[in-house]
Amino acid sequence: MNDQHDHGALGDAEYAEFMELAAEEGFDVEDVEGALEEAGHGPLPVLAVVGRPNVGKSTLVNRIIGRREAVVEDKPGVTRDRVTYEAEWAGRRFKVVDTGGWEQDVLGIDAAVAAQAEYAIESADAVVFVVDAKVGATDTDEAVVRLLRRAGKPVVLCANKVDGQSGESDAASLWSLGLGLPHPVSSLHGRGTGDMLDAVLEALPEAPAQTFGTAIGGPRRIALIGRPNVGKSSLLNKVAKEDRVVVNELAGTTRDPVDELIQLGGVTWKFVDTAGIRKKVHLQQGADYYASLRTAAAVEKAEVAVILIDSTESISVQDQRIITMAVEAGRAVVIAYNKWDELDEERRYYLEREIETEMQQVAWAPRVNVSALTGRHMEKLVPAIETALAGWETRVPTGRLNAFLGEVVAAHPHPIRGGKQPRILFGTQAGSKPPRFVLFASGFLEHGYRRFIERRLREEFGFEGTPIHLSVRVREKRGAQYKKKK
Repeated sequence: MNDQHDHGALGDAEYAEFMELAAEEGFDVEDVEGALEEAGHGPLPVLAVVGRPNVGKSTLVNRIIGRREAVVEDKPGVTRDRVTYEAEWAGRRFKVVDTGGWEQDVLGIDAAVAAQAEYAIESADAVVFVVDAKVGATDTDEAVVRLLRRAGKPVVLCANKVDGQSGESDAASLWSLGLGLPHPVSSLHGRGTGDMLDAVLEALPEAPAQTFGTAIGGPRRIALIGRPNVGKSSLLNKVAKEDRVVVNELAGTTRDPVDELIQLGGVTWKFVDTAGIRKKVHLQQGADYYASLRTAAAVEKAEVAVILIDSTESISVQDQRIITMAVEAGRAVVIAYNKWDELDEERRYYLEREIETEMQQVAWAPRVNVSALTGRHMEKLVPAIETALAGWETRVPTGRLNAFLGEVVAAHPHPIRGGKQPRILFGTQAGSKPPRFVLFASGFLEHGYRRFIERRLREEFGFEGTPIHLSVRVREKRGAQYKKKK
């Protein structure tokens, strides 16, 4: 079983055959093994960064991910949109959930800090709790500590804004929080972050517990996601055939994710409802931040994302952002166009045009046109979900994949660039859920050619309803010498 794990999705015989092929083509064995391991990793463990506003969470996230992506400004509460990033430390990869700002005006500061911490902690395998060492522990910090204790997740305490020796005693005073060793850090200057990240790796599991698909007949997990007021709660009620969730004309009446076990088509499914949040109109941005944080938490817990789109309105940037979130998380995807019964001919015509232009990135996802209110076409939802799951779990044997790649490359070679013509030499599918392929090539493959290969893979093997990850390893120059040595 252990060997199986080391080889990603490849069995022992397939792995041995594959490594022989790699050596013949002049690839470094360690490089090939590294590529397989990376692509076959399965879901990455999730680290949540929590704390009250303006303690430097986003600066710390930028330091952890090694680039400036999270919004940083010297006033509390400016984080929005993207909340999940990929990071690597000491050769291990994990996801970071940034729970930055917008808090205080939405619910009152204490409730808001608790709310954002709750959503993040729910999906996390471990937590970094950031406290401003200069200010010391506040009542809000104490409230977060109580929340962390209840959640029972491993916690690494980060005493931030310790810029020199003088700040060390400030950090030491945070022992009083009862969360163990406070790690003195200056996320602005990078001081102490290495030691803190070492502690994070100890707290994170090698791979997160697979809560789905493991128990025989265990319910598959479905996240209902979409912007506020597209009808997620109505859909859940219609599917459950009873009012399980408060539905209100006001956008965003759902506060907490609701997990529902529901019988559909003779099968039990676990639905995670992730609607908007109560909000006043002028606090819309804060609410959107919460919606994206909650959506990220739900998607991390799910296998399939059913993305609801309000077909009576134009497809918005927010719709596309939510789709991107599900695709980047590597989940199976179904697109449900809700309120279909309210469309007239003209709107239907324009919607089809919008789908052609705006929804290209998920042209592979099954589509259902539904009405959560009347129940129209709800019976089509389960087959669409099953199709997406089947695509998500599909695995192509290495031999069959290489025969296919050989045909494609012969019929459509890569364009010549700078007098050279890079070729795909061979490849393998190193993982599924979602399908992850590693291609080994003689030179750099352009983005357009990679997209073409992905399109052909879909035409040949299906993969309906699932994103596909393609990574390419290029043979180093030393390959020739390596071959001669053999």
